[in-house]
Amino acid sequence: MNRLKILLLLLLPFTVCAQETYDLKRCLELGLERNYEIRIVRNEQQKADNNMTVGNAGYLPTLDLSAGYSGTVNNTNQHFTDGTTTGFGGDVHNQNLNAGINLNWMVFDGFQIQAKHSRLKELQRMGELNTRLSIEDFIAGFSAEYYNYIRQKIRLENLRYAVGLSRERLRIVATHRDIGSMSGSDYLQARVDFSTDSSSLIKQYEVVYVSRTRLNQLMALDDISQNLVLRDSLIEFNPLLNEAEMWDKTLSINSSLLLSAKEKKISELDYKAIKSRSYPYLRLNAGYGYTQNMYEMREIDKQQILGFNYGVTLGFNIFDGFNRKREQKNARLQIQNKELRYDQLTLGLKADLSNIWMAYKNNMGLTNLEKENLQTAKINYSIAIARYKLGDLSGIELRGAQNSLLEAEERLLKAQYNTKLCEISLLQISGQIVSYLE
Repeated sequence: MNRLKILLLLLLPFTVCAQETYDLKRCLELGLERNYEIRIVRNEQQKADNNMTVGNAGYLPTLDLSAGYSGTVNNTNQHFTDGTTTGFGGDVHNQNLNAGINLNWMVFDGFQIQAKHSRLKELQRMGELNTRLSIEDFIAGFSAEYYNYIRQKIRLENLRYAVGLSRERLRIVATHRDIGSMSGSDYLQARVDFSTDSSSLIKQYEVVYVSRTRLNQLMALDDISQNLVLRDSLIEFNPLLNEAEMWDKTLSINSSLLLSAKEKKISELDYKAIKSRSYPYLRLNAGYGYTQNMYEMREIDKQQILGFNYGVTLGFNIFDGFNRKREQKNARLQIQNKELRYDQLTLGLKADLSNIWMAYKNNMGLTNLEKENLQTAKINYSIAIARYKLGDLSGIELRGAQNSLLEAEERLLKAQYNTKLCEISLLQISGQIVSYLE
């Protein structure tokens, strides 16, 4: 008995040392600000934003500055057809020095630049949608764990109550044993039941601790074992959700569906880029440079050139081994696959919504039923303990009434939690999970 009290006292600080009071909104705000996965996703979105420029699409010209130096060291001998020879004795050192600036500009490449620019826009929007999808997944996962923590805290209180009932039974048995109205075996059985309930309570402390640690981890708190005191002490759910409205929202704002539509759009732009290779291209170039040549054995020992050069190139690929035709066929097939993926995803979401909606309605019905069962179990236990005190009920029968009460509490808690999980899933599918931040 004393050992059990020591264990409970050691675990007690986990539940009484509060630093700050949290609600779901506050927890989500902290998580979205500090969670590592969310921060990584936002950085990936920033990369897509950075890539969305006209220069990256190819609208702007390129400008290059270059300079160079080169030289040759030759020993030259010339033999003419009339038999004479001419030579330069020793090594002849000639040098070349150049510097210049060059501009190149693809003015038209068959609309490929426009297609690439549109593709970058779609990738930017996909980055935003991926961030939104990650945020929605985080909110759904965190909310489920948040209410699991509440569930485990309630279960902890139920087990504490069960230990209190067993302690009272043990006291009654001890009193009756002392006056000889109950046997020693009744006392031993009451003591075993008390130890069993106490063991369950101690294990539940660990479950609560693990759930709390998980919440702290998701919020990326510095103290991973920090105590959490929640404003919410009950699992409450919205009983007024509408299935038709949920489906309409799913079709219009579900992040996965929107991402799938963007993937189809990108495939269409890829096809457009391939078709653009059937058009001619026009390229402009211009440059301004300086060149100096230094000769060791010539009539002119130095030559300097400073000037401007320009040009225009018009080209057209006449034949490329039927590769364009092949790539266009594959691009059209890719578009068809994206359309099929979209339809497949839509059907899957409809099935998920239908199944979760059925579970949502059933669990709400179970919640109402288990509330009535719990009231009945409480009345039944009150009658049983009164009869037990009078010696009109055996310890086994009282234990059965106590277990029925605990099981009724557990079934009600499970039905409430499952209903809340269904609500979270429905809001996530319909793209409304961010309402938990409001």
